[in-house]
Parts: sequence; structure tokens; C-alpha cells
Amino acid sequence: MGYVRQACSAWKPHYTILDHKKDPKFEIWGPCCPCTLCNGKIDFPIRPIGSEEVIANINKQWSGFAREYFTDSDNFGVSFPMDLDVKLKATLIGAVFLIDFMYFEDSDKGNHGML
Repeated sequence: MGYVRQACSAWKPHYTILDHKKDPKFEIWGPCCPCTLCNGKIDFPIRPIGSEEVIANINKQWSGFAREYFTDSDNFGVSFPMDLDVKLKATLIGAVFLIDFMYFEDSDKGNHGML
């Protein structure tokens, strides 16, 4: 399939998507404030390595106050080109789970679905 590598970044979420041969294919940079209260939708644009062109996107949608505050469930969407290799599509879907786990899940439930 492929790999999602979390890169070091002091201020923004940063991931590299690698194919099955571990060749880097895409980068994902998230916002410095991944909080849905800021704007209701959080985008994680996906760009080919070395390009500024956004070819795909992962986003977290605002689920409404009650769901965001009282539960740990989230709504994510992912869009990518139809002609993208199926293994890379599966890897991007895996990146959704990693982003959710790293930035929107909290075991102590003290953040109520936000950072």
C-alpha cells in the first residue's frame, strides 16, 4: 500500500505520504491551529512533493456544538483525483485516521474534541 510519515514541525502538522517503495509522493501540511471553533472546517491540503498545487484534501467538518463538545466522534472528508493509484488512495485514507488520532482525540476527554 504505502506509508504516512509524520515529520518534525514545531508549529504545524506535517506528514509525508510514501508509496509502497517508500518513495515520497505527497506532503500534507495542516493549520497551526487545528480547532474547529476558529472557522468551522479544518483543511489539510495534499500537494505533490516540491509543488504548491493542491491535488487532494483532507478536511474535518464542524459537527455541531453538542457532538463536538460531548462526544469524541468527528466528521472527516477526503478528496483526491479519480485517476490516482488505488494504493495511494488507501494510504491517504489511512492518513485521515492518523490526523484524527494525533490532533483530535484525547484520552482524558478534557479538550472536548478540540486541541
